[in-house]
Amino acid sequence: MKAVLRAFAWLALAASLVLPLSVHAADKVALTEGTVKRIDAASNRIMLAHGPIENLFMPPMTMMFNVKDAAMLKKVKDGDKVLFRAEDDVKGGYVIVSIQVVK
Repeated sequence: MKAVLRAFAWLALAASLVLPLSVHAADKVALTEGTVKRIDAASNRIMLAHGPIENLFMPPMTMMFNVKDAAMLKKVKDGDKVLFRAEDDVKGGYVIVSIQVVK
């Protein structure tokens, strides 16, 4: 019985050391590469040609996204290479929650 409890204790210790690393790594994986194709500031939308969006299980394509904050559109221009995070919007679409130009 002591051997089983000792094994569980080691397993719990190992999991507590690895779990924070895997959660942090997931944040980096959630960023997607893309290219700005068009900005529609009037409707707070941006068209991106993007690679696979892992957190949404979406294949590469070109599509329009809503943006969470209109100020994000002032940081990018047509042709910029970007890293972004998109999430499911409660309204049924997809929304860009962060975007940064890749230099």
